[in-house]
Amino acid sequence: MNINFELVKTVYYRIPKVIRLLMTVFILMFLFGSAIHFVEPAQFPTIFDGIWWAFVTGATVGYGDYVPLTVRGKIVAVLLFLTGGALLAYYISTLSAVTVERERNLAKGKIAFRGMNHLVFIGWNDRTRQLIEMTTKNETVKVVLIDRTLQHLPNQDHPVHFIHGDPAEDAVLEKANISKAKRVVITADISKKEKQADNLAILTTVAIRGNNPDVPIIVEILSKSQVENALRAGANTIIRSNDFMSALLFHELLRVKTATPFEDILHLLTKQQFHHSKVSDKLADKTFYEIAAESLKEQRIILGILRGDEWKMNPSGNLKLQKGDIIISLTPWN
Repeated sequence: MNINFELVKTVYYRIPKVIRLLMTVFILMFLFGSAIHFVEPAQFPTIFDGIWWAFVTGATVGYGDYVPLTVRGKIVAVLLFLTGGALLAYYISTLSAVTVERERNLAKGKIAFRGMNHLVFIGWNDRTRQLIEMTTKNETVKVVLIDRTLQHLPNQDHPVHFIHGDPAEDAVLEKANISKAKRVVITADISKKEKQADNLAILTTVAIRGNNPDVPIIVEILSKSQVENALRAGANTIIRSNDFMSALLFHELLRVKTATPFEDILHLLTKQQFHHSKVSDKLADKTFYEIAAESLKEQRIILGILRGDEWKMNPSGNLKLQKGDIIISLTPWN
C-alpha cells in the first residue's frame, strides 16, 4: 500500500495545534509504554501498564507503582524524561495559551457563532445596550451582536456573542450564523446623517434577506421617506424612532400636571406586551364594552381595534366588532 506522505502531512498541519499536540503525546506515550513493556516484561506485564507508567512519569506525577529495574529500562526512562515530560509541559502550556487567545478573539469579535434560534442585533449604541440587558434577563435567550465600529466587547460585561465586521457583508453574516437566526434587529447609526444611516440599514436588510429569506427583520428607520424602501428590501417591521419621539415630546409638551407620559409609556412597554388577535365568528357583533369586560378576566386590557387601515383606539363602548377586525390588547410579559 502506497502512502502519500505529502497528503498526510498536509492533513496533519490543518488539524488545530492543540489536537496535533495531543495526538503526538498519545503516540509518544504509546511508543515508550510499548518499549518499556518489551524491555522489562516482568516489571510491566502489559502494554497498558507501560503506557500508564509513561504518562505518570511524563507528567512528573511519579506514583512509583511501576519502576524500571534494568539498565535498558532505565535508559528508556531517561529518554522519556528528555522528551515526554517536556512535550506534556508544552501541551499544557499551549492549551492554556489557546484558551486565553480564544477568549481574546471572542472579545474582539473574531470567533464565529455556531448556535441556532438566536437573536441578532446589528449596531452597538445605548439603545442596543439596554435592549441586550432586557433581553438577556431570560438566560435561555442567545444574542449575537454585529458591529463594525466596536473593537472589543468582553463577554462578562455583556452576555452576547460579538461579531466584528460590516453587517452588509455575507462573510460577516455567515459568522453570525444568520441562516439559523430567530429574529434580527437593525438599529440606526445615529453617528451618521439620517439619509446615510437609513441607506446603511436598508443595505444591511438586503444582505440579511439574501442569506435568510424567512427570518423576521426589525429595522429602525429615521426618515419617513425611506420606509417604503426598507419594506421593499425585505423588512418585516419598521420602527420609526423619530415619529415615536416626536409624538412623545408632543405629549410631554401639552400634558396635564398629574400625568407623566414618558415614564408611563416606559413602564408600560417594560411590563406589558402588545397583542393582536383576529375577531372570530363567536365575537362578531359583540360590542367593544363586552369584549373589554371579558378580557379583563384574562388579565388583558383592550386598547382598540384595527379595521382595515383604520386604527380605532379607545372607541365608544357601543361599537360593534366585525369579523376580520383585529383586537389590540396588552398582556403581561410571560
